[in-house]
Amino acid sequence: MSIDRRQFLSRACIAGVGTAVVGSIDVAAGTSALADRRRGSRGYGRLVADPAGVLALPAGFSYRVLAEAGRTRLDSGEPTPSDADGTAAFAHAGGTTLVNNHEISGGEAHLMPTPSGLTYDPGAFGGTTSIEVARDGSRVREYVSVAGTHNNCAGGVTPWQTWLTCEETEVRAGDGRRFDHGFVFEVDPADQESNLDRSPIPLRFLGRFPHEAVCVDPDTSVVYETEDANEPHGLFYRWVPPAGFTPGRGALHALATGPGGDTAGTLQAMLCRKGNREIVDLSQATRTGTRFKVEWVDVPDRLATDTSTRMQLPDNGVTRSRKLEGAWWGDGGAYFVASFARASDGSRTEHDGQVWFYDPRTESVTLTTIFGVNPDPDVDSDHYDGPDNITTSPYGGVILAEDGEGIQHLVGVTEQGRSYPIARNDLNDSEFTGPVFSADGSTLFANIQDPGLVLAITGPWGRPSSAHG
Repeated sequence: MSIDRRQFLSRACIAGVGTAVVGSIDVAAGTSALADRRRGSRGYGRLVADPAGVLALPAGFSYRVLAEAGRTRLDSGEPTPSDADGTAAFAHAGGTTLVNNHEISGGEAHLMPTPSGLTYDPGAFGGTTSIEVARDGSRVREYVSVAGTHNNCAGGVTPWQTWLTCEETEVRAGDGRRFDHGFVFEVDPADQESNLDRSPIPLRFLGRFPHEAVCVDPDTSVVYETEDANEPHGLFYRWVPPAGFTPGRGALHALATGPGGDTAGTLQAMLCRKGNREIVDLSQATRTGTRFKVEWVDVPDRLATDTSTRMQLPDNGVTRSRKLEGAWWGDGGAYFVASFARASDGSRTEHDGQVWFYDPRTESVTLTTIFGVNPDPDVDSDHYDGPDNITTSPYGGVILAEDGEGIQHLVGVTEQGRSYPIARNDLNDSEFTGPVFSADGSTLFANIQDPGLVLAITGPWGRPSSAHG
């Protein structure tokens, strides 16, 4: 994290976490108005310390390490690359294929190999690996599925069962890189052969900016995108496909390589309103249930030829947010996360995490979760901070990966709006990344980014208790 939250803890803290969607509420004025109190739940029960010192889980749950950077090996013989991040899980006849992003910018210990036919830019060392997992949970194999990309952070699953991996960067060609970066690439989980000579094609029409995550509306194929950026803060975008677009495997690649593919469809940024008032910063919302109407503003130059996309639009014409992070499609709309906000960054109010829900039917966003500033991140309590990756749970609610200060958790939020811990990193203070359930709901996959552990968590899953913890 680029900001040390502890420097703000001498101020009056926002108290706790509130999460229930309770309807339209006027935006509160100022930090002191964040009145939602902590409402933790039992979830799956108290966490039990891990004798191996890796992952604390509720009683009855267990985990298996599927990959570890530098220790497990790819089919091609190289070590598993560093910094596993956003992840997707795809069912196949023999079990599950995981597609793992690797947030590698070049200085990490274990870089992504750059095999022929799978590499966009041989001067870049991020990308994705795919891990095949048998039905019994054992690891079968791991291989490179896209390479030569830069700082692959999160991404999103398409309705046609592929993975969109996102480069969180704006770096241009130079310093050994042959091409500009900041794009989205599509990865086919079927097998390595499916990606040869097809996957390393940037989907330029989705824009060039520091992508964090995407999600796709299965009814319209509209793609929603988050931007993790500052100076100025990032935007929430949508890409509207061109008339006549038919979704499916290969459709995005065909669009990208066809006539006018660089600017196919329309890229737009979100503008929120409360009545006639423009909302310039999502941190202005301090109560769960706050709802804003949404308008969409065209981005003039999506390829950021001379100016970053977020700088092309005036502050009074779009809605910005510090640290826009994970996104996931569920419950008929797009969930997306703002990790934290601080006054020193120019945010209107301070918080340690928001979850928003965009409803395309009503063209509105609603604040479903907000974490108050964590008073002591080094104490294991029901205060959480820095939510990053997000997924929906087949048992109700959402799962968040903490990327904050101090102790790190996988955090669940029930449908009733109560937060609970699913797992705690007992190994170090590295962030959790990539939470995602297997298609049958039996396994929650997640990563600890450093030392690059890919984990499979099993146990007595079911609807988590929403009773007070």
